[in-house]
Amino acid sequence: MASWVMPLFVIVAAVSLFIQMLIFGAIFLTIRRLSKRMEEIADDLQRRITPVISRLQMLVEEAQPRISSMISDAAEITHVARSQVQRVDRMVNEAVDRLRMQLVHADQILTGALETVEETGARFRSSVWRPMQSVTALVRGIQTGLEFYRGRRRRADGVAEQQDEELFI
Repeated sequence: MASWVMPLFVIVAAVSLFIQMLIFGAIFLTIRRLSKRMEEIADDLQRRITPVISRLQMLVEEAQPRISSMISDAAEITHVARSQVQRVDRMVNEAVDRLRMQLVHADQILTGALETVEETGARFRSSVWRPMQSVTALVRGIQTGLEFYRGRRRRADGVAEQQDEELFI
């Protein structure tokens, strides 16, 4: 009984090895077909991308001098603008300083003029206005005296008229 087990085992092992060989062969053929297909796809993709890449490279090469000149122009414009702004700042500061000095000078002139006007007004009040007030007070006193004198006469005439009217009724 033991003599037939060994040949059976060898036959089963041979059959399994043969099946494994067929499976590995099928895997090999499938991978080979997939590899060819991937190579075809890669070649097709490379054929399509190569012109695009070359055009992009030409565009970059053409645009590089322009971009470089734009960057240098922008740097120069920035430098010129900065110097102009500094120049305008100096001019504005000088103008403000001059204006400030002119305002101080005008303030001094106006202060002197106002002091002179005030002093003149004080002199006018003391030399003209006070005597004028005294004369006005004198004239008012005279007017009041005359009105008082006239008022007595009128009252006396008014009392007589009133008495006449009372008699008339």
